[in-house]
Amino acid sequence: MRRVSKLAATVAATAALALTASACGSDDSGSGSSGGTGEGAAIAFDVGGRDDASFNEAAARGADKALDELDVETYYQTARDDETDADREQRLQQMAEAGYNPVIGVGYLYGPAVERVAAEFPDTTFGVVDAIAEGDNVYSMIFAEHEASYLAGVAAALKTETDKVGFIGGVNTTLIQKFQAGFEQGVNDTNADIEVDVQYLYADDPKGFTDVAKAKEQANGMLGRDIDVIYTAAGLSGNGSIEEVASHEGAWAIGVDSDQYQQAGLAEYQDSILTSAVKGVDVAVFDLISSIENDDAMSGTGEYGLENDGVWLATSGGFIDDISDELEAAKQRIIDGEVTVSDTP
Repeated sequence: MRRVSKLAATVAATAALALTASACGSDDSGSGSSGGTGEGAAIAFDVGGRDDASFNEAAARGADKALDELDVETYYQTARDDETDADREQRLQQMAEAGYNPVIGVGYLYGPAVERVAAEFPDTTFGVVDAIAEGDNVYSMIFAEHEASYLAGVAAALKTETDKVGFIGGVNTTLIQKFQAGFEQGVNDTNADIEVDVQYLYADDPKGFTDVAKAKEQANGMLGRDIDVIYTAAGLSGNGSIEEVASHEGAWAIGVDSDQYQQAGLAEYQDSILTSAVKGVDVAVFDLISSIENDDAMSGTGEYGLENDGVWLATSGGFIDDISDELEAAKQRIIDGEVTVSDTP
């Protein structure tokens, strides 16, 4: 088993869970059809599912690549808004019992369950995204979201016409605060006179990642206060924010996790998506699945940041081409250690 510190891979789901969907969450279609044989990988999505055009979708792209390049099929399950830790543990157990390998949990909420279930199935490799779980057969994938968010803040500061920008977080957790912290610092380091309005949809309810209507409402309020650039880190909820921004002339949305300009579900709004702070969740997932196929299973903690192209700022649409020099300089200052980006507000 290969232990790593700079590479990552994640997620798990299983067709066997179709029998317990009512207890553990809804089904998502898999990339293959080998039934409940447990052949291939499994991904357990966070709330929102694979078509959230954001975080889960990024993980699914990694599995799609594994199918295309390695002929490895992947099966999926999605968490409910009201799911408990016991539900997540049951889902992972059933994936492992079915024989899937690796089994990957997408999202920090899977961390404790992955650690427990991995101890029960030492011959199965587990992955978890955005959490560190202990175990010789566990690969933890963590990302420098604050670094990509810093660049998003630089872009927002250079593009705002009103000197007012906004941040919408789905749930007020340590993870989402990393996005906030980086964004605020990027704005302030670029122009300290710009006002940053920070709002969260929910304090501690995972529904914050699926409440599209509430994010749309929150964005509407910000736009009404002359905020003209809004960065939303809220999973599926962020689609509502992007939609609202697109209805206001002269306003920009900044996407998250995936290059949201490229997402089919957001195509009608793409001319209002300035850029996206992207996490290489797809890269991490593919790496882990590939390591299993090569009989050299990853374990330990994989860290993805600007320095190893684990996070980045999307350039689709060409809307930030005119500030590319400033953004590249900011990126290099972080890589060189001249700027340390805070991961707390």
